[in-house]
Amino acid sequence: MDDAYVVGDPDGLSPLQAEIRDAVARELHAQFALRADRLDLADLPEVAYQITLRVDGVLTGRGRAGQTPA
Repeated sequence: MDDAYVVGDPDGLSPLQAEIRDAVARELHAQFALRADRLDLADLPEVAYQITLRVDGVLTGRGRAGQTPA
């Protein structure tokens, strides 16, 4: 059994993993909204870049203060 379950985290993710998951979800939501709920294959490199910026923000601590990378 994973330690996360022992301390009551139902999804089994560490706090950092949960923060990264949430950042990815926020960026995907934003990208879908910007692109009228549709992602074309040609959009994927830009979407991946924006997600990378969000994850970088989490890993460098910028995302922890509620800020999003520019």
